[in-house]
Amino acid sequence: MDVDAVKISKGSEQQISADTGAGPDPLDEISTHLDLPYAFARDHGLLIVRTDSDRLSVAMRQGGDPLTLVEVRRYLAKPFDVDLVDTEEFEKLLSGHYAMDGSAAAMAGSLSLSDDALDDIPSAEDLLDSADDAPTIRLINGIIAEAARQGASDIHIEPYETGLVVRMRVDGLLTEKLRMPPHVASVIVNRIKVMARLDIAERRIPQDGRISLTLGGKLLDVRVSTLPNRANERVVMRILHTDSTAISFDLLGLSDESHKILAEALAEPNGIILVTGPTGSGKTTTLYAGLKQLNDGSRNILTVEDPVEYAIEGIGQTQVNAKVGLTFAAGLRAILRQDPDVVMVGEIRDKETADIAVQAALTGHLVLSTVHTNDAVGAITRLRDMKVEPFLLASTVRAVIAQRLVRKLCAHCREPMPTDSNLASLLGFDPGTVVFQPTGCEQCNQTGFQGRIGVFEAIRVDDTVRNLINEGSNESRITAHAFANNASLASVARAMVREGLTTAQEGIRISRREELS
Repeated sequence: MDVDAVKISKGSEQQISADTGAGPDPLDEISTHLDLPYAFARDHGLLIVRTDSDRLSVAMRQGGDPLTLVEVRRYLAKPFDVDLVDTEEFEKLLSGHYAMDGSAAAMAGSLSLSDDALDDIPSAEDLLDSADDAPTIRLINGIIAEAARQGASDIHIEPYETGLVVRMRVDGLLTEKLRMPPHVASVIVNRIKVMARLDIAERRIPQDGRISLTLGGKLLDVRVSTLPNRANERVVMRILHTDSTAISFDLLGLSDESHKILAEALAEPNGIILVTGPTGSGKTTTLYAGLKQLNDGSRNILTVEDPVEYAIEGIGQTQVNAKVGLTFAAGLRAILRQDPDVVMVGEIRDKETADIAVQAALTGHLVLSTVHTNDAVGAITRLRDMKVEPFLLASTVRAVIAQRLVRKLCAHCREPMPTDSNLASLLGFDPGTVVFQPTGCEQCNQTGFQGRIGVFEAIRVDDTVRNLINEGSNESRITAHAFANNASLASVARAMVREGLTTAQEGIRISRREELS
């Protein structure tokens, strides 16, 4: 084998030529469509990044063995160029190439079902590294990989008499991705239940479980919920990306005003900071951004959550488990005996949890939590409805943040359009005001949108708000003072429409809800 024929220079691309002498073949699993198996690409640091009729381009991780290039050249019998990349860039290319390449629909086309699909598998595995050829497993792996590629938050497996439908929620919008014959439903559902460690014999009651997976080296936590229906069992899988590196205030979309209010509240030595909004509005992400800012090694930060959505080094995180009596209240009571400085409670949903949170704030702890209400002022009313004394609320609550998520327009293909009289009246704009609409391009997968961005309103509990809470004032009086100089959700949403960050329809959805609440 002529190793000297392999010459690579950093930052350049050169054709590889090598002697095709006999020798052991490490690429027995290379597919016929000119791609490398994931395990081989990961272990040897080689990745085919571009193909055309005459030429291939291969990315090679720095420090890779040139002998492997010779074997790849011999096996593929096709010339290729080589680009040296650093380890971090190679990992991104590897994850992107394999995680984004699977098509669940293509897998479904060759689906054949048997009882073998119900064999047990480990609770944690790398989907891209799986060598199991069971069609059912490959289909489920493909569905999850496709959901991760598209940035979906939820996967819905919905059996009906006419077929099994797979829908995914991307940027808050459910879209049908796959439809299969009705007879596959039982095996698909049972396979998911096995992966989630649920009882496959129990079909009469709802069940909850989880699947821990890695996808191209990235850890995913998939929460599984089953619900009996007339056709079979409906399954919803929520995908939680446990990587917390992307959590920061800069990425949330907080306005300078809201950021200042939240930062001032986080600087307090004690008290309660509440984040409110509907399910899926990003409340937990906002709380974690605050925790990351506080996590400087000088504080003992403990959380009790359901579920633990992000793993952060330096923070003690406890998972709620109602089956063994570990509720929010019990968990909060327990972690207060662990000498905490900062406590995060996933949700205040009952009087017991609210009372313990208030007492924790009174005894010198900073407490962060969420409440399900429509707006910031509604959080105060909600706690009063839980029979928390007004004077306790007035003395402990430091700030309340309310938020929503709106779809963000693709900056590459958005187009301006003047508003007609009806649209302008709904937004409170002058007729003819220019807003932007989606069109679709390669950058956004022809959707016209790229991700979501937060819409926030913030209340700082100052002396006036404290007096109003103590007096038992209604929401309208507190709102009139709190937003005399601050922007409400509706006004922030309208401003985003004017700036071209989102569509008029998204702005109307937020502003109309606030006006009606």
